[in-house]
Amino acid sequence: MRLKPFLLDMWLDTYEHDIEFNLAASEGPRWTLNEILNLASEEERERFLNHKLGYSRPAGAEGLRAAIADMQAVNVDAVQVVTGASEALLILMWLATEPGANVVLPQPGYPPFSALPESLGIEIRYYAVRKENDFGIDLEEIKQLADRNTKLILVNSPHNPTGATISDAELDSLHEFTASREIQLVSDEVYHPIYHGQATRSASRLPHATVIHDFSKAFPLAGVRTGWMIEHDSKRRERYWNARTIFSISNNTAGEMLAETAMRHRDIVLGRTQQIATQNLRQLASFMSEHRETLAWIPPRGGMTAFPWLVSGENSRAFCQAAAEQGILLAPGDCWDAPSHFRLGFTAMTDKFPVALNRLGEFVKSWSAANVTKA
Repeated sequence: MRLKPFLLDMWLDTYEHDIEFNLAASEGPRWTLNEILNLASEEERERFLNHKLGYSRPAGAEGLRAAIADMQAVNVDAVQVVTGASEALLILMWLATEPGANVVLPQPGYPPFSALPESLGIEIRYYAVRKENDFGIDLEEIKQLADRNTKLILVNSPHNPTGATISDAELDSLHEFTASREIQLVSDEVYHPIYHGQATRSASRLPHATVIHDFSKAFPLAGVRTGWMIEHDSKRRERYWNARTIFSISNNTAGEMLAETAMRHRDIVLGRTQQIATQNLRQLASFMSEHRETLAWIPPRGGMTAFPWLVSGENSRAFCQAAAEQGILLAPGDCWDAPSHFRLGFTAMTDKFPVALNRLGEFVKSWSAANVTKA
């Protein structure tokens, strides 16, 4: 078994620790440990500081599961805590591994979506997330890709890296299709509920859908390494629980306690993410308009990332490399097999975002001028 290189994280790890302006980050404004503990009561802080560092329950701490169930409007039994959405993906793909099996995935999409089934020998069938369709999905294309060997169809809304969303009606239609054919519908919702316009509802409302979510994007607490799955099917939950005990046994107890505090104060945590995302997106829209001769984009309808492209159509890696040399980090589109694009995160940075855009603007002008000279 071999895993293909995770080009995105390799790129980020090369630059993001020393870069001046990180516009490649895909999460919201980060919180400190102290800021999260300040949301808790004095009793909760004391419990955190004095709790024993043992194993948690494989299904997750009861308090955390109850808080997640409250947000997702489901019974607590439907909640399985995992080590981030990454472990959820691993569990789902591992359990889908059968001779002749296939899975239906978005292209472009988060790289591990495809890396995991590819390494496990599962056939991958891609449906396109096209800029010609404003990065929307084509339900008929998805349905035509599925057959009796399709184990799961995965959707991602808001979508990484484009920021596109799937409407409630589209999700309802896809759910009806997958349920009638006993295909698992998986909805990756790590950017929910951050929207820029019409909000959409979580797939947790649908009886035959599986939701994966975590605390690293809309809840920008990646360091707690905690995520969750919503599953209404008790037999599937038993399989997740068993896989989880084999893969990681449980989460770390400190991370679960911090995650529970963030979840119980989600109006504050998510409110901050939404506020910064909305504010910065307005500034980004003005920036993109100013540089429309060099850069094009489709404004994201949700999440914290956009997926612009070079109007010239050339590979963006040299562009991103040159930007990094000027202290500005972007993520080249070849990490998603979309070479002319690049991912731009607009929410991780707060007060320095306008300064970062000014620096990026200077770079774009110099890049454009240099290319005109070469031509």
